[in-house]
Amino acid sequence: MSTLESTKRASIFDRCSIDDIYEEIRKVYQSYPYPWVIGYSGGKDSTTALQLVWYALAELPPEQRRKRVYVISTDTLVETPVIMDYIDETLQRIEEHAAESKMPFTTQKLAPVLDDTFWVNLIGRGYPAPNRLFRWCTERLKINPSNRFILSKVAEHGEVILVLGIRRGESATRDQVINMHRFRGHLLARHGQLAGAWVYMPIEHFSTDDVWKYLLQVPSPWGGDNRSLASLYQSANDGECPMVVDDTTPPCGNSRFGCWTCTVVARDRSMEAMIDSGEEWMIPLLEFRDWLASTQDPAVKPQQREFKGRNGRVRITDKGLLWRTFTAETSREALRRLLQTQVQVQQYDPSLVLISKDELKEIRRLWLTERQDWEDWLPKIHSQVTGESIGWDVNDTNTPGRLELELLQEIALRQNVPVQLVQKLIDTEWQYYGMHRRGLIHKTIERVLNEDWRTLEEIQAEVKLRQQQASGPMEIA
Repeated sequence: MSTLESTKRASIFDRCSIDDIYEEIRKVYQSYPYPWVIGYSGGKDSTTALQLVWYALAELPPEQRRKRVYVISTDTLVETPVIMDYIDETLQRIEEHAAESKMPFTTQKLAPVLDDTFWVNLIGRGYPAPNRLFRWCTERLKINPSNRFILSKVAEHGEVILVLGIRRGESATRDQVINMHRFRGHLLARHGQLAGAWVYMPIEHFSTDDVWKYLLQVPSPWGGDNRSLASLYQSANDGECPMVVDDTTPPCGNSRFGCWTCTVVARDRSMEAMIDSGEEWMIPLLEFRDWLASTQDPAVKPQQREFKGRNGRVRITDKGLLWRTFTAETSREALRRLLQTQVQVQQYDPSLVLISKDELKEIRRLWLTERQDWEDWLPKIHSQVTGESIGWDVNDTNTPGRLELELLQEIALRQNVPVQLVQKLIDTEWQYYGMHRRGLIHKTIERVLNEDWRTLEEIQAEVKLRQQQASGPMEIA
């Protein structure tokens, strides 16, 4: 919602009091036997929803607040470190104060599985930097971890109520989804994708100003400081905000925090503003993000991308050849730059880890088994940049190495055969080597042979021919 829309929108407090809102929350809590799951991102909306629920339930006698309230927060593993520190501190406070005051809240920090992490897919598999048309990261990093937790509670309890800090007016598409699953006259809506999950939105009709008015006038019940949250928004929004409650209130706007690696937007203005506000140690993060965003430039794609997808197929659109995953060279460059960035930020905070050891080991495995990395580049790059070794698994299967690659390249060139084709066939044999039942090897070999093994020049010739045919014959005056 824009600042202008926020100021025009009527306040929820013109229609009802805060006690009315608390009463509604208690009514929903007491009307259904299911546990609650509150999605907490550390932002103003989810903080408001959580704080409202806390104050509402605190007025119930202990024997009436026995249903568990799970507060879940998803760490994408590429969250802006400042925000993740704030979330970690808040979750700890919630856990401690809930125990002290006998409130039914339990915190749970979630994360993507190793196979879904940002670096395993971007560097390991070569997925290109996300953009508006190919946002492959959101489901893997944010949605899947939450859904797994919610479904585990559905399996345990039959149904759950998911409490979300969602407000109407932020997105027309979101409003349509809310209306589609809402039962007339009911406060709950069916979750559009998760069977057994109901959705409750206590701040559905709040404006942005309502959110900040509530947070800055009602203290955090778990001992947090809502003004520090406002300061985070101020630093991430360069101080441009729609309202000020009093002289001591830092202005705070509609900023959105997210992953420091995000390339869906052209510029990360939030991180730029944080740096301008004094967080200069984040400069290496911004420089890496900007380099990653630069790989989306159409002018550099032919040098940094493969012309075939991971399935070995070529795609030609009306605009020409569609460049696919990162080349092996670009993936190695991304790893080198990331490790250099990690070394730089660890000078500020040695505990900061941008890529985990498990991720590095999984990336190495993918390079060795799926991307024909016969030279085993990852341990070399890691050692060159960090000067450290993390106990790599020793390759004791006598699989091909650099000498075999050089010999194969020479033979393939002489025989006019794509060297990667032969590499893939050899890797397929190693994959099934020693197995008693090798029936699947024939399907794998067939899949490799059915890939598009034309040269780039041959494919570009087809692109040119298609474009000429689409344009039709030229009219000569």
